[in-house]
Amino acid sequence: MTLQPGGAPAGVSRTLLTPQQQRSLAERIRGHEPSAEEELVSLFSDRVRFMVLARTRDPEVARDLAQDVMLAVVRALRGEQLREPEHLAGFVYGTARNVLNNYLRTRSRLPKEDPIDDALNLAQPPARVDDSERMGLVRRALAFLDSTDRRILLLTLVEGLKPGQIGAQLGMTSEVVRARKSRALKKTMERVKRLSRR
Repeated sequence: MTLQPGGAPAGVSRTLLTPQQQRSLAERIRGHEPSAEEELVSLFSDRVRFMVLARTRDPEVARDLAQDVMLAVVRALRGEQLREPEHLAGFVYGTARNVLNNYLRTRSRLPKEDPIDDALNLAQPPARVDDSERMGLVRRALAFLDSTDRRILLLTLVEGLKPGQIGAQLGMTSEVVRARKSRALKKTMERVKRLSRR
């Protein structure tokens, strides 16, 4: 897939709307109009996803980052951070480039993630520990975690949220959420194992 100079996928017009239509859409979003936000997502989400997919070759990451971009654009528009609303399309693609570059930089610095299935085996305390004691051990182990890591684990395991959803709540990329979740899970299970020996 090739990109046009502005960052849009080849074959997709960079300017989807006239300058006046872009200004109108930006102003409606600034006014917290839900239908305007839906229109923005409908117009740009697939284009942003294809743009990210071209660089990452990972459909799940492309979907998560496209959601991050749409959320960032809506927040910026609500906060009146776009000085030239008639250039909304350029702002969306610029935001997409920034989110993608941040993701690629962060990914290159992250340690390799251990699969969760392997980590879950570490959580099996000795057979002599009953369920109520096991829950007590887990609660004590969770107390040692950083509050953000604890929240990521609870949102994942209790609420069943995906990394992209958690990232949107916490202001992180889904890749950072995945890495923190993996480390937090491993630390918790190692702590449970140590506590169960006492």
